[in-house]
Amino acid sequence: MAFTIESSAFQSNSSIPRKHTCEGHDISPPLAWRGEPNDTKSFALVVDDPDAPDPKAPKTTWVHWVVYNLPPSAHSLPEGGSQKLVPGARDGKNDWKHTGYGGPCPPVGRHRYFHKVYALDVELPDLHEPTKAQLEAAMRGHIVAEAQLIGTYQKGG
Repeated sequence: MAFTIESSAFQSNSSIPRKHTCEGHDISPPLAWRGEPNDTKSFALVVDDPDAPDPKAPKTTWVHWVVYNLPPSAHSLPEGGSQKLVPGARDGKNDWKHTGYGGPCPPVGRHRYFHKVYALDVELPDLHEPTKAQLEAAMRGHIVAEAQLIGTYQKGG
């Protein structure tokens, strides 16, 4: 079975509902994953936007959410799950310099939002609210599978 991630709120490559954005309630969408390798010891999740600030001239990848050490028994996060993570899971910092989820809020155009889950062969040490780059460095050599779900959003859309 392939390692996959999905959301009951939106289909792959379709629009993320407004309630999960800065124009709505800004709560994280429900996510579920399955098919990880047997040697998985933890999961990590990163949500980012490679189209910032303008999809026609992207300059940076904006990080919306960083979570790590989700236990191997966890196969989902409910809607608003960023507000109360499962026991053992830890938050990292997004590009607004705070922990938790920050929803899509593109300044111009329709952006893509990559919801990536990583199956790791270790439980990571306490990284003290890592950035995406710090988490990626800690995961290096420990990723046994990766899955992604892409959603899109345009303000007023």
